[in-house]
Amino acid sequence: MSNDTALFLGQFLRAPATVGAVAPSSRRLASAVCAPVPERGEPIVVELGPGTGPFTAEIQQRLGGRGHHLAVEVNEPLARLLAGRFPAVDVVHADAARLGELLAGRGLRQADVVVSGLPWAAFPRAAQRSLLDAVTSAMSPGAAFTTFSYIHAIPLSSARRFRALLAERFEEVVPGRTVWRNAPPAFVFHARRPRA
Repeated sequence: MSNDTALFLGQFLRAPATVGAVAPSSRRLASAVCAPVPERGEPIVVELGPGTGPFTAEIQQRLGGRGHHLAVEVNEPLARLLAGRFPAVDVVHADAARLGELLAGRGLRQADVVVSGLPWAAFPRAAQRSLLDAVTSAMSPGAAFTTFSYIHAIPLSSARRFRALLAERFEEVVPGRTVWRNAPPAFVFHARRPRA
């Protein structure tokens, strides 16, 4: 077991509702989830629930030193690890529900891309709504939002509720491909243009 997997598993056992996974995401899932990060310009990219950083590494590679990458992690040990591992990333130990405040405090305009590693299916209805409210309020009109769900969670009522919420909050929601080379396999969602 790698050090990252051991840390992730330990944090999951301490707080399964906020960590939401027993192991870090694979490179293949990171590539699929981070696809909306633009290749040009100076985008503001927000990452929610970065964990040990597989999406963080992919975002950094795609940005190549451009723009601003804000990573919001509610788990303090994971936030500390991430800050040490990725000094170029603006890592903050905070709740994603404070996203608008976190951007404003840095003098940043609205996010161009939001990449989410949050365990949406593990959240109750009120938490799903308040978090997605915070996310859509912090996004520019043409912004992209991307997230994933584990295959085994798709039939759950909380996962179905989240998919309906995505359709309610975004003009366009496109189901991506299933990433089988991840433990467990995961299904990606791409959403664009948050509704006012």
